[in-house]
Amino acid sequence: MFEFFRSKKAAPKPPQIAASVPDGERVYAVGDVHGRSDLFIALIEAIELDNRERGPARTTVVLLGDLVDRGPDSVNVLALAREWMKFRNVRILAGNHEEMFLRSFTDVDMLRHFLRHGGRETLLSYGMDKREYSRASIEEVQALMTELVPQADLEFIADFENLITIGDYVFVHAGVEPGVPLEDQQLAKLRWIREPFLSHMEPHEGVVIHGHTITEQPVDQGNRIGIDTGAYSTGRLTALVLEGDGRRYLSAVDDGEGNIAISTEQHVP
Repeated sequence: MFEFFRSKKAAPKPPQIAASVPDGERVYAVGDVHGRSDLFIALIEAIELDNRERGPARTTVVLLGDLVDRGPDSVNVLALAREWMKFRNVRILAGNHEEMFLRSFTDVDMLRHFLRHGGRETLLSYGMDKREYSRASIEEVQALMTELVPQADLEFIADFENLITIGDYVFVHAGVEPGVPLEDQQLAKLRWIREPFLSHMEPHEGVVIHGHTITEQPVDQGNRIGIDTGAYSTGRLTALVLEGDGRRYLSAVDDGEGNIAISTEQHVP
């Protein structure tokens, strides 16, 4: 059963922290896609249109990780990201699901974990037969995926980044360990952390933009902004747009009947 992650007690929001991207730059940060190629296509088109309408800028797209698993079409999400990089400056962070995927090829225990958390859908998107998958032992699944997944895809994922800074913003998949300098952050924290990051109210080295933790709407806590709106389950894939000291949102939203609309929202402090 799908659940949103919520803090046990709602803490008061801290004052908004002044943050901006460098003059002449525009940044689109995209939350966890999780195999929803339909939403990803719609959001790519919306971002490209928005970028044209807003005028010239040095534009960067940051994908916050977890491109794969849970949704039905991880293989094409990866292909779309690779194609987008050919004409747009797209930088991609590695999420915990990319980590599980890569480690599953050599670690049977990790493969079991991967399959329980959406990896089955990823393997089926690569063409693994459902009946063969159902009959196979864990070792046979590992052998099958080695045959099916192209080495080029594994190398592509292995090149994903861990942390990106642009202006006063820090982009990571899951979050950061409070009080630890960015250069000393552990990889596991960047990809997996929830607490104490989510409830930490003091400033970090920059305003942290992250995915990983699902919320119904983007959450701006002053020191961090979470934009994983649960694409694979809710049908909402969100992008945060940063320009100067402004913030706004673009979302691709599935109405549940196969119709996808683009929602635009201004940031409300």
